[in-house]
Amino acid sequence: MRAFAELFLQVDQTNKTNDKIDALAAFLTSAQHEDKLWAVALFCGRRPRRTVSTTLLRQWAAEAAGLPLWLFEDSYHIVGDLAETIALVLPPAKTLQEHSLRYWIDRMRSLEHADDLERKATVLEAWQSLDYSGRFIFNKLITGNWRVGISTKMVAKAIAKAYAIDQNVVLHRLSGQWSPDDLSFDQLILGQQASDDYSKPYPFCLAYPLEEAPCSLGAPTDWYAEYKWDGIRGQIIRRAGELYVWSRGEELVTEKYPEYEVLRTVLPDGTVLDGEIIAWRNEAPLPFAALQTRIGRKNVSKKQLQDTPVIFIAYDLLEYQGRDIRHLPFHQRRHWLEQLVAVAQAPCLLLSPRVPFLHWEALEALRLDAKAIGAEGLMLKKIDSTYKTGRKRGDWWKWKLPPLSVDAVLIYAQQGHGRRANLFTDFTFAVWRGEELVPFTKSYSGLTDEEFREVDAWIRRNTLERFGPVRAVRPELVFEIAFEGIQKSTRHKSGIALRFPRMLRWRKDKKATEANHLKDLLRLLGDECLEAGL
Repeated sequence: MRAFAELFLQVDQTNKTNDKIDALAAFLTSAQHEDKLWAVALFCGRRPRRTVSTTLLRQWAAEAAGLPLWLFEDSYHIVGDLAETIALVLPPAKTLQEHSLRYWIDRMRSLEHADDLERKATVLEAWQSLDYSGRFIFNKLITGNWRVGISTKMVAKAIAKAYAIDQNVVLHRLSGQWSPDDLSFDQLILGQQASDDYSKPYPFCLAYPLEEAPCSLGAPTDWYAEYKWDGIRGQIIRRAGELYVWSRGEELVTEKYPEYEVLRTVLPDGTVLDGEIIAWRNEAPLPFAALQTRIGRKNVSKKQLQDTPVIFIAYDLLEYQGRDIRHLPFHQRRHWLEQLVAVAQAPCLLLSPRVPFLHWEALEALRLDAKAIGAEGLMLKKIDSTYKTGRKRGDWWKWKLPPLSVDAVLIYAQQGHGRRANLFTDFTFAVWRGEELVPFTKSYSGLTDEEFREVDAWIRRNTLERFGPVRAVRPELVFEIAFEGIQKSTRHKSGIALRFPRMLRWRKDKKATEANHLKDLLRLLGDECLEAGL
């Protein structure tokens, strides 16, 4: 555990990518095999399930530290991280014990079906036998708040460096569903078992947002344009007579989309398609909110299949006739993709249509019309580009429509976490309904550090009431809130929910009375919402 704690602190305390990769590579060449595997799993986002509530952990930590709970809670709000707060307030360990990372993970997982007395005894034992860094890691794992600045791609680079394996091969082996309980480090990374898993997807190629004028990309003839659809990125895999559907989050979602089962019989073996899972009816996309009704479902009802049918819009071909073709130019992959879709003749499989253009000015006009067909904007792909891993600048760009926005009034504020733990940065905003301000969204991003400090100082001077960590403030500050979409919501007093809300700018030029009204937002949902009296 000590070696892993040191590794965590090394990668967490530097912003230099190469230093993080070097530290992880050094750990992988010296640690025990079971700890190597769990370290890889954790850094790739495969953490164990939380087995103890944070409420109990806060109570036990305050008791062990001899602090009243209110003082511990105040300390937590100042530090901003529960794992760090607990590690700081506890008295020194009575007897240090050295156990592996795997040992402590197994102890945590054994508490899933234990009663609170057994859970408390195990947690106190850990706190009393680990030093500060060990406690910090233990707390991070048991609270489920496991975040560190290292990505799966960095992990793959470190493994490639430590074991002289091609980075893309490592990334493929790290994809898909695997667990440290089911295989060893050698089987996952060094053996043949990983490559024999027919269900494994390829790492996704991601696009950068286009923020400059498209003419900066060069000649239009070097680029391919298609619509950017508002769905879920996915891969459909047909291998060894079986069909697998993966989301970009590396979740196997085959059972959630039975519409795709027909592709098992019409796609040839050795085929991997990249594209968009999208709700679709009457030859047009449905809003993303419709697809959300199926995303979290384990079992899809007959009614859901009827109300929210889905299709797959294919826009790339990664494997053809059993061969990995990601190294070939896009125009060649696209040519074979067009042939495959034409032969398949499956209603649930559509080819992403090309958007032809001769000049960048003409493409700009087409982008602005994208909303009319239910798209978010355009994708631009260099015609000779290979299918790379992760987000690479230069070959793929997403050129989205300008976001929707409204002016709203700040009414509540809460302190942030981490480096913003001492600042009020988590805000609740409201719009007018008659003469009443109705909360409709929250946001904690979009301002500069200087603006956050300025707003924080204003909040401290203009607090009206306190509700635990939340402060009600004078309804005076106006902010422009940008968002990507809007949908009905019975969970919110306003009757709406926004998709990806963020602060676009602080409207110092506006008074609170000039902020938008709820009707302005409801109009974006359509006239039926107004008639329903939402």
